[in-house]
Amino acid sequence: MEHAVWTVLIAGLLPIVCAGIAKWGAKTYDNRQPRAWMASQEGRRARADAAQQNSFEAFPLFAAGVLVALHYGVDTQSIAQCGWFFIAMRLAYIYCYVTDKATWRSVFWLMGLLAVIRLFALSV
Repeated sequence: MEHAVWTVLIAGLLPIVCAGIAKWGAKTYDNRQPRAWMASQEGRRARADAAQQNSFEAFPLFAAGVLVALHYGVDTQSIAQCGWFFIAMRLAYIYCYVTDKATWRSVFWLMGLLAVIRLFALSV
């Protein structure tokens, strides 16, 4: 079960990773008004911020899928496999988003979603 828990924690931290990517090395970063500063960004920084927002959006359904699967007694190895696959797809998604590879980004987003759907399907 511990691997399943680790995947939920890592997925919950991915938005922070995206925020770090968006802000890393920015000489003009304004910590007093970070949202206004972020809204004025373009390119890689803006895409990293969008990846952050999407990571926040993807997290609740994934976490719920893990919890539901655990609740219904799904084999913890199967849950962990789905979880690690989800993490891998999210990391690939974030990389593709930041580097502006839109088609691959969508493919990895879909693969991550399918992992979450599998968690729920295993529970029924």
